[in-house]
Amino acid sequence: MKAKILLLDTGNEWGGGTNSLFELLKRIDRSRFDVTCLFYRDYPKGQSSLSQELAAIGIPLHLLPQRKQPLWAKLAKELVRGVFAWQRGWRQALVKRIEHGWRIAPNARAIAALLRDGGFDLLYMNNQPRSNLEGYLAAEQSGVPVVQHCRIEPLMDSADAAIVNRVASAVIGVSNGVVTALQAHGVAADKCVAVLNGIDPAQPLPEGRVVREQVLALPDGEVVFGAVGQLVERKGLRYLLQAAAILLKQGLPLRVLLVGDGPQRAELEALAASLGIAGKVVFTGFQSQPLAYTAAMDVCVLVSQSEGLPRVLLEAMLLGKPVIASRVVGSQELVAEEETGLLVPYADSTALAAAMARLAADAGLRRQLGEAGSVRVRAHYTIANYVAGTEAILARAVRKS
Repeated sequence: MKAKILLLDTGNEWGGGTNSLFELLKRIDRSRFDVTCLFYRDYPKGQSSLSQELAAIGIPLHLLPQRKQPLWAKLAKELVRGVFAWQRGWRQALVKRIEHGWRIAPNARAIAALLRDGGFDLLYMNNQPRSNLEGYLAAEQSGVPVVQHCRIEPLMDSADAAIVNRVASAVIGVSNGVVTALQAHGVAADKCVAVLNGIDPAQPLPEGRVVREQVLALPDGEVVFGAVGQLVERKGLRYLLQAAAILLKQGLPLRVLLVGDGPQRAELEALAASLGIAGKVVFTGFQSQPLAYTAAMDVCVLVSQSEGLPRVLLEAMLLGKPVIASRVVGSQELVAEEETGLLVPYADSTALAAAMARLAADAGLRRQLGEAGSVRVRAHYTIANYVAGTEAILARAVRKS
């Protein structure tokens, strides 16, 4: 008998976690799992949309539209932030209570009703516990078991951990580092399990020269450092631009390729101009097939503040590209330092510039790191293991219920 699963994702935009989720949905055993998605909005993916992408793989979608924050909630938050400006713990707890009143509790009631009326066997949640608090409450109200897929280093407090421990059947971490972080925040060890993000090693790989020469018209002789993802503060892209400016002033021939879009784009364009490197930075905008742009890079850079186990690095390493990453959860687990890439402290543009200069000057080292990275990904981070591991946890949760 098929397990009927409601998949809850409360996100607002398409990111790496969405890509990893879709790789699972494309391959999940439809003879065992009947999945319906519940999202809050039908957000875009380039020229496509969430609903179109789900329809293409035959997964039904429910939307739970979100109401605008009421004026009383906005004013109450401002009052709390002012009165408790020097009491961080009190301030955060009271703001959370306000959020619970106007948003989390009503969403929980709506989700609980959908779980009951739809006869679902399991609630499977994507992102991290704090983003899914309404799901935990809904599962508790409806008596449906929960599996949480935590795709990034979590932000949690003791109250978040308490509801996870009370309600969740299992919490999947996309890396061992995410599991360690969950436990450090108070999630019970027997609920946490690592299922490493994976990639398809058999997929056809693009030829980067085509994008490099015909699409971007990049000149020969420049070392291309690229980043793929949303243009948001968390990705640390300002430090990449600052590091590039240091090296360009030293006369190193390089180019920065930023593949993606987001709310920080205008700020980053202005920063590039103020640093005097605007002519050396290419903003491609959103690309539905970013792998071809990664193939056009000489070095892939991911200097985020936080990650889970980044798909961007998996793709770059599969392509045989050396990587530079910030020394944070997920990235530092994936990148074997000095073997498949280089690690630098987050927000340290000087250290990043030094790592970039080292790879810019040594094509042999770039080739060596890239080849080792490809071997590592193909051996330890396959899509088959990722799908099978997730399916096993979902099936176990349904059986226990």
